[in-house]
Amino acid sequence: MMLFGFTLPLSVAVNNIFAGLIVLLWLFRHSFGDTWRLVKHSRVVQAVLFFYLLHFIGMLWTEDISWGLHMIKKEWALLLLPIMMTLVKREDIRYYISAFLIAMGISVLFSYLVWFEIIPPFLKATVENPTPFISHLSYNPFLAFAVYLTGYYILFDQTLSREKKVFFALFFLGMSINMFITIGRTGQIGYMVMLTLLFFQRYHFNFKSMLYASTAIIAILVMAYSFSPVFQERAELIRHDIREFEKQKNSSIGLRVNFAINSFEIIKENPLIGVGTGDFKQSYEVVNKRNSPEAFTTTQPHNMYILETVQFGILGILALVAIFYFQIRFALKSQDILQQKAGMALAVLFLIIMLGDSYLLGHLTTMLFIYFSSFLYRPFDETDH
Repeated sequence: MMLFGFTLPLSVAVNNIFAGLIVLLWLFRHSFGDTWRLVKHSRVVQAVLFFYLLHFIGMLWTEDISWGLHMIKKEWALLLLPIMMTLVKREDIRYYISAFLIAMGISVLFSYLVWFEIIPPFLKATVENPTPFISHLSYNPFLAFAVYLTGYYILFDQTLSREKKVFFALFFLGMSINMFITIGRTGQIGYMVMLTLLFFQRYHFNFKSMLYASTAIIAILVMAYSFSPVFQERAELIRHDIREFEKQKNSSIGLRVNFAINSFEIIKENPLIGVGTGDFKQSYEVVNKRNSPEAFTTTQPHNMYILETVQFGILGILALVAIFYFQIRFALKSQDILQQKAGMALAVLFLIIMLGDSYLLGHLTTMLFIYFSSFLYRPFDETDH
C-alpha cells in the first residue's frame, strides 16, 4: 500500500504493477470473508460497487456495445476499493499518507527544477507547465489534496514537534506556489476549496473562518495574478473565452460550455434511464452536428455529473452523488479525527473538481480516490458509522 501511494504521482505503469500485486496478495491471503463483511457493513463500498454495477446494467439499452465495454474497462479501478480496504491497517495510515506526500515532494522539486531551468524539461514537463510525471489535469488535484493533508498535520496533529510543523509549513508554502506556476485550473479551484475547508475545520463555520478564508484566497489570487505569468495568462484566457463564446466555441471554456448545452439536450430526451453505458459518444455527435457543427465533438463532457446523467438518467446522478453522501456521513460520525477531517476533504474535493472534468473516469484521479478512500472510510470496528 505504501508503494502504491508512493508511485501514484510518479508513474502510471509502476502504480498499475503495485495495484496488480495488491490484488494478488489479497487472493493469496484468501481474505474473501473479510471483504464480504466490509461490503455488508460499509455504505461507501456498497455505493461505489453499485455505481460500477450500473455500467453493466446500462449495457442493456446501449447501442454502441464496443464503446460501452470501453467505459466499463475505464472504471475498473473502482473494484480495488473493497480489496484495499480489506488489507489496510489502522496503525499504518500515517505511513500510507507519508508515502504519498514524499512522492508529491519529489514531483514538486522536479517541477521547480524545470521551471527555474536548472534541468531541461523531461517527460510531460515544459518550462511553461512544469508537471513532468503526470498531466496537469491530474497533477493539480493531487497537489490540492497534498496541500490539504499538510495543512491538516499543521493544524490538528498534536504529536508533531515544532520543527516538524515548520517543515510542513514550508512544504505547504512550496506546494501552494507550485499550484500557480502550473496550468491546471480545476486543481487550482480545488486548492482554494481545500484552503477554505481547513479554515472552517479549524475555526468552525462562523464569521471568523469566513473572513480568514476570504482574505487568504483574495491575497493568494492577487499574488498569483501579479507574480505568475502563467496564471495571469490563463485568467485572461477565461475572460476572453467567455466574452467570445458565440464566435469561438472551440476555445477551452467555449468547448466545455458547448459540451454542457448539447449534453443537456440529450438528457431532456432521455431523462429517466439515459442513453446507456456506451452511447454518449454517438448521441453527442448527432446533437453537436445539429446544433454546433463548427465545434469539436467529444467522447465525454468534461463534467462527471453531466456524463452520468446522460448515460443513466436520474439513476446515474443519484448513484454518483450517493458515494459522496455516504463518505460525508461516515466522516461526520467517525470518532477518528483524521477520518473526520480528511474524510470530509476528499469528498468535498471530488465533488468540486468533477464539475470541471470526469475525474472518476480518469485513471490516476480514480486511483487517488480509491487509495485514500480505503482507509479514510474504513469502518475499523466492522460497523457502519
